[in-house]
Amino acid sequence: MTSQTIGTTGPEDKAPAVPSEESPRPSGLRGHPWFTLITVAVGVMMVALDGTIVAIANPAIQKDLKASFADVQWITNGYFLALAVSLITAGKLGDRFGHRQTFLIGVTGFAAASGAIGLSHSIAAVVTFRVFQGLFGALLMPAALGLLRATFPAEKLNMAIGIWGMVIGASTAGGPILGGVLVEHVNWQSVFFINVPVGAIALLLGLLILLDHRAQNAPRSFDLLGIALLSAAMFCLVWALIKAPAWGWGDGKTWAFIAASVLGFALFSVWETKVKEPLIPLGLFRSVPLSAGVVLMVLMAIAFMGGLFFVTFYLQNVHGMSPIDAGLHLLPLTGMMIVASPLAGVAITKLGPRVPLAGGMIATAVAMYGMSTLEVDTGSAVMSIWFGLLGLGLAPVMVGATEVIVGNAPMELSGVAGGLQQAAMQIGGSLGTAVLGAVMASKVDNDLAGNWKAAGLPPLTPGQLDQASEAVQVGVAPVAKGTPEPIVAKITGVAHDTFISGMSLASLVACGVAAVAVLVALLTKRGENAEAGAGVGHI
Repeated sequence: MTSQTIGTTGPEDKAPAVPSEESPRPSGLRGHPWFTLITVAVGVMMVALDGTIVAIANPAIQKDLKASFADVQWITNGYFLALAVSLITAGKLGDRFGHRQTFLIGVTGFAAASGAIGLSHSIAAVVTFRVFQGLFGALLMPAALGLLRATFPAEKLNMAIGIWGMVIGASTAGGPILGGVLVEHVNWQSVFFINVPVGAIALLLGLLILLDHRAQNAPRSFDLLGIALLSAAMFCLVWALIKAPAWGWGDGKTWAFIAASVLGFALFSVWETKVKEPLIPLGLFRSVPLSAGVVLMVLMAIAFMGGLFFVTFYLQNVHGMSPIDAGLHLLPLTGMMIVASPLAGVAITKLGPRVPLAGGMIATAVAMYGMSTLEVDTGSAVMSIWFGLLGLGLAPVMVGATEVIVGNAPMELSGVAGGLQQAAMQIGGSLGTAVLGAVMASKVDNDLAGNWKAAGLPPLTPGQLDQASEAVQVGVAPVAKGTPEPIVAKITGVAHDTFISGMSLASLVACGVAAVAVLVALLTKRGENAEAGAGVGHI
């Protein structure tokens, strides 16, 4: 696929998708591919770490700032909304003004917002600056991929993306461990302050090392109406997914926002066929491999993020582990991603993405099936097998799907492609949490009353049963103060057994999603435009 086939118009579209002759040339450290990779990895690590490290700090923030549970939810929701809604537009900004500039602005803004959160004395300020974190993180992430695409020659790109994926996986999985240590031994503010020196290092490295790359036919204007329509559609979709657990999937408000999202996407699609320089040229999706890569990223995130959501409750609330211990038990997953991601890059370079991607999703499906067999008393060794297999399966998918999306897009749309990759992952994670959460809630609602009665426990009123169900959905035993120990043991047993039945069903659904993803993986192939960046840097 060439740049002429993607549906853009205008004489500039016939120019080859290569960096402009006016762009600076690599010299010494400046523009060196591997040093560029180190630089963007530092920035990406900061954002990926923040996605999970903050969850550990939420209880301490709630207590210190005297916030409600709903307020604390917005610490996560505000960040996620801003990030998911802005990613594609941020990628377009990088294509227009250069990925070096957007990366540096993203790093600086993210670190500054983090410092501001640490200095905040109200929950409103924390949530406000979390939104700014999401916006600046959206600038940073697609720019990192755009820089790698422009800097690395085709034969090295998969290895670079492999290391990039390793950093994201390790940072995401390592967040709870680091967060637990900081909250337990320092304070909750340190979870945010740690981003300030990391951001400063990324900024310094970026100023010294990153080289600006511009495609000759990079976009010269902005599709403002397209940005507004896409942002509104994304907002309505993500909002519906965030609120569905509280509102209920049958509630009219949930479906009103989903309908508004569908309408927004439809209007966006119509508008994109009429504007001269669209935000996302729809012809981009004529590439079956690219479209398959986007779908694959969504399905992978549904299985991974949705399944992992319950594992943290399983470890902490059923097995009674501290956040640090729970994080340590997930080290097989983290460790396998660290080891397997660069190896996946090598395998994809030699074999193409199809076999490694399909194999990775098969391993993910088997791991999710294995996690459906976990019991209340399952030992650490058995858990480690399934967690490790999950990491082994995710690594080639994270690397391969990213290369398929970015490599099959023209050079001048590398930022948009990076935004698509990240948006697909964010939407998939939200879908996974919402849909598998609904599966869990339905199973617990169906089983709890019968299990409670079978254990010979005193009957509950409908209101008490609803409250008990909400607790059991996260593995917590609904024990009232002053309950005798024998009754406590019975309630705990019922709660944990019911939670396990729900987690098992949710894991089986995730297994099914991964199985479907195997078929999607067979539609992928090596990026047709990956060579556009070849030779820009030096190895």
